[in-house]
Amino acid sequence: MAEPEFHHVPVLPEAVIAGLSIQPGGRYLDATAGGGGHSRLILEADPTVNLVAVDQDAAAIAATRANLAEFGDRVTTWHGNFANLKPPGPPFNGILADLGVSSVQLDVGDRGFSFRQSAPLDMRMDPRQDLTAADIVNHWDETELANLIYTYGEERLSRRIARKIVDQRPWQTTTDLAEAIFHSVPRSYRYGRIHPATRTFQALRIAVNRELDVLETLLKLAPTWLAPSGRLAIISFHSLEDRLVKHSLKDSPDLKVITKKPVIATEDEIDQNPRARSAKLRVAERL
Repeated sequence: MAEPEFHHVPVLPEAVIAGLSIQPGGRYLDATAGGGGHSRLILEADPTVNLVAVDQDAAAIAATRANLAEFGDRVTTWHGNFANLKPPGPPFNGILADLGVSSVQLDVGDRGFSFRQSAPLDMRMDPRQDLTAADIVNHWDETELANLIYTYGEERLSRRIARKIVDQRPWQTTTDLAEAIFHSVPRSYRYGRIHPATRTFQALRIAVNRELDVLETLLKLAPTWLAPSGRLAIISFHSLEDRLVKHSLKDSPDLKVITKKPVIATEDEIDQNPRARSAKLRVAERL
């Protein structure tokens, strides 16, 4: 089966542009460009703005370059994790980070982010990294695994799941691991709103990519990258991210929170883009 084209449907598009308060001649950073969906919206909002687009996924940054080629030298791209970015040039008038996994990453079989199709247990956003999900499930001890699944997956049955993982390893594929997790939990837990493996897979992905660590780094650095009155907009997709963003924005001495409550998608947008269901946008302004 051919790999799907890297296509990024931007969530909360109107709210993002309003939240960033695009300024003529402004300079913007899309810290998680994906296929360039939000980047395009920013560039189209004013013909005089410039943008730096960053992504640690090689396929995503290649797609961004292709999708934004028409904007010429108004766009600069960089392949890497935003936590390692050392921005050149003047401060930004706005910074956007759309966190989480794109639908393309879920759909590409060999990435291992999803258990809907059989794939190696990889889960690396950037294949240049060393740690994979297979390393974790096959080598971490039971207590470490249980703590990981409980903390990053917020999974109350983490100990049962960790015991099953350790008892039946080694693991090779996403589907085999998901099937074992399914049978490790009580029958009443197997047929809920989400698959019993969902939270465990989230925990593994967060650990492999150090997602909360790099988000903390971004939240610490971003205010120093902003010009006065510049805006920081963060879209999160689960409670661990959202809590971290909420408290970091509120506690920063350099920022004023613009969104007292997170902005969420309308029912119309969710109908068009189901990924938007979990999205929460928070915005703050540089003092």
